[in-house]
Amino acid sequence: MSRNLGLTHSDIEDIIDYVCTVGKHRKVHFLWRPNLKDPSDDFVLELAVEAECNYIVTHNIKDFKDIKKFKLKAITPQELFRKLGDIS
Repeated sequence: MSRNLGLTHSDIEDIIDYVCTVGKHRKVHFLWRPNLKDPSDDFVLELAVEAECNYIVTHNIKDFKDIKKFKLKAITPQELFRKLGDIS
């Protein structure tokens, strides 16, 4: 389901700028490839593990099965917003 959040292009640029400002660069020292069906998803998994994330936010939930062993959970953007309390 798509939601219009009422954000302008300028709002989105501000959000991206903020994320880039508070984000931390990480070097991935571990390679667990292949672990997932899609090699591009393995890169995301490796980065999430290195960054000690709790979640991988994706519309592609089915491609991130079996990541519990890394203490991660794949959630949709909508689930993230619910967790953050922005939408019900």
